[in-house]
Amino acid sequence: MRALRNLLILVGVSVVGLGAVAVWLSSAVSQSGPHPEPVRIDVRQGESVRSVLIDLERAGAIRDASITEWWARTLGDLPRVRVGRYEIAPGVSAKEILRQLDEGRVLLEALVVIEGTRYADFRRALAAHEGVKQTLAEVSDAELMARLGQPGVHPEGQFFPDTYRFAWGTSDFDILKLAHSRLKDRLEAAWTARAPDLPLSGPTEALILASIVEKESSLAEERPRVAGVFVQRLRKGMRLQSDPTVIYGLGDRYDGDIRTRDLRTDTPYNSYTRKGLPPTPISLPGEEALQAATRPLESGELFFVATGLSDGSHTFSRTYDDHRKAIKEMLERQRASSATKREPPAT
Repeated sequence: MRALRNLLILVGVSVVGLGAVAVWLSSAVSQSGPHPEPVRIDVRQGESVRSVLIDLERAGAIRDASITEWWARTLGDLPRVRVGRYEIAPGVSAKEILRQLDEGRVLLEALVVIEGTRYADFRRALAAHEGVKQTLAEVSDAELMARLGQPGVHPEGQFFPDTYRFAWGTSDFDILKLAHSRLKDRLEAAWTARAPDLPLSGPTEALILASIVEKESSLAEERPRVAGVFVQRLRKGMRLQSDPTVIYGLGDRYDGDIRTRDLRTDTPYNSYTRKGLPPTPISLPGEEALQAATRPLESGELFFVATGLSDGSHTFSRTYDDHRKAIKEMLERQRASSATKREPPAT
């Protein structure tokens, strides 16, 4: 009986002791953190909970990595380690940090791809972004498109320009895969809702036309009219005569100025020397350009030229004579603007 009583007393003392330890551990991980400023850490693929907690201790976000891990393993839930960049708010407790890690509340990176950007520029932006995991440095464009399920397809125009938000450490391939998927969805929707009897053989030609429209006008309200001009030229068998197609065909030879000899130099993309659409898109078109290409405004206009005004607008004409007049007015505005800039300031 005495032995049993002593055993019960020992068990009781142990339970009380364990309870005290549990209370102490819970208190330790629940108190405010020691960091008065936000703390950022990067969690990489394959890192263990222990290594992440050690990084947090070194960064000053938690007081003791071992105590925090002990609590998580014995009393709490050991968090999953999710890859990404985390920003720990000032004073957040170790317990809340563990919850943030488990839920994967990462700090999102951003990459802005504007409408009209070229594919090569998109690839360069990805390669320069410090938050992007680089996996495609040695991968050719042809291999990339094959990985995306588009073997033999030229990559230009095949990615949707947008603002991409992603966790730090997301791979360049995953971002391109998402951009390609968005482009396919937008193009399919635009083609499904297209105007009847377009002189386009399918979504691919609509994408090519949209890429030209994107480069020709920065004004949303003008894009359907620009598309309408090109569609009517296609109907009549006229050359598109679009400067951006010539520039694309020049490639690295383009130095910022387009000359008469450039318009006469034949390339597969020169729409002054060749009829029809170029063989591929010339840029990454956005939503409005896709809509304009598939639902153009056809009003008999066959020409357009920049007005020379600062708003980026164009003058649209039905006849070549009116077009020549519009060109003359544009040149006069440019000369007047240049003369004004050269005038000395009033004294």
